[in-house]
Amino acid sequence: MSDETPITAQARLDATLARIPYVRFLGMRAELAGDEMTAILPFSPHLIGNTSIPALHGGVIGAFLEMTALAQLAVRAPQRRQPKTIDVTIEYLRPARGGLVTYARADLRKVGRRIANVHVEAWQEARASPVAALRGHFMLSSED
Repeated sequence: MSDETPITAQARLDATLARIPYVRFLGMRAELAGDEMTAILPFSPHLIGNTSIPALHGGVIGAFLEMTALAQLAVRAPQRRQPKTIDVTIEYLRPARGGLVTYARADLRKVGRRIANVHVEAWQEARASPVAALRGHFMLSSED
């Protein structure tokens, strides 16, 4: 009989995110409610790209969306290796204002044996007013 406690889905998600250096740079984290994950990007001054608005850098938003997709894939079906990005299209819908927390949720549109199709939306104050969206394809690790 083992004294080890089972690893929770939240602990597995936290460990997945902790392995990605850019996630640590962003300060991103994620919370689970059942199988629904919400990614959270707390504001930090080093994430500003346009100081006159101020608004988050587009690369920060793009990376946040991509990391959200990868994290949701890890929640749905843990892989031995992290999925690889095949392609992404990012729609910048409005400036992501500095000083506000940014949230994102991923919708796994189709997960096959080798490829996943994912849609992600990010918002700040109201989910009905997204600041950006991502559509992407990811290669899942094969069972060698």
